Amino acid sequence: MADILHRIGIKSASLEDVYQALTTKDGLAGWWTSNTEGEGNQVGDIIKFRFGAGGFDMKVSELNAPTHVVWEVAEGPEEWMGTTIDWELKQDGDYVIVLFKHLNWKEPVEFMHHCSTKWAIFLMSLKSLMETGKGTPDPIDVKIDNWN
Repeated sequence: MADILHRIGIKSASLEDVYQALTTKDGLAGWWTSNTEGEGNQVGDIIKFRFGAGGFDMKVSELNAPTHVVWEVAEGPEEWMGTTIDWELKQDGDYVIVLFKHLNWKEPVEFMHHCSTKWAIFLMSLKSLMETGKGTPDPIDVKIDNWN
């Protein structure tokens, strides 16, 4: 199994605000993709994320407000099936630290490399949304290749 791991610090945001950006339609649409359907604030919720190149459905499998969110991939590319998205939030002085994990890839295929870079781009969009009030969700995100 292979995992994607990232860590970012978000300055001058509260744990609650970052948690809301991960568990509400408006929050998610503000940094990941503007084409987001559903809420993610209850275990069992399905959130639908659509992009120009396709999309994903996530099932909320764990919530521990305001420090932990876990999604299971319910629908998406074959490489994503069976994977889990895990968000751990903690306060460290003036920063909320986000420990991001995209866990249980079957193997580190080329698409995983692409997704790792795109997750970093979208995590920076989350940081921007929290620090400036404006993220760069799809379709205005940084495009890196023909997979977007």
